[in-house]
Amino acid sequence: MGATRGSEKTLIYSIYMQNCIFCKISKGEIPCDKIYEDEKFLVFLDIKPVSDGHLIIIPRKHVAWMQEADDELISEIFKLTKKMMSALKNALHCDFVQESVVGEEIPHFHIHLIPRHHGDNFKNFPTKEYKEGQVKKIKEKIISML
Repeated sequence: MGATRGSEKTLIYSIYMQNCIFCKISKGEIPCDKIYEDEKFLVFLDIKPVSDGHLIIIPRKHVAWMQEADDELISEIFKLTKKMMSALKNALHCDFVQESVVGEEIPHFHIHLIPRHHGDNFKNFPTKEYKEGQVKKIKEKIISML
């Protein structure tokens, strides 16, 4: 049964990759408003921006999740992220640029850069409080995987 699950996961991953909107954008099959591109990365305006200038940075190579990317790609994409954040801040005169790596909606590693202004009332992610003893358990689980 374990082999079947592995095969199912491989099939699902293959289907996602074939239908990945970011892969199609990267290949030019779907148009985008490009800001920057090179052989490894593409930066474009989000079609449903949180604020003016909201960018998305993607690796051209399909990587579903950040933790699956090799260290070189991670290093390079965050150097590019820093460069794009400076360009946004200078071009749009925003107070800061919020960076977000979520990826739930599209299984292709990507970084959102959202120009922000103090007092813009942009709602961040909801927060919660830990239950009694929960912090210790979660902390131990995470540390055990390092």
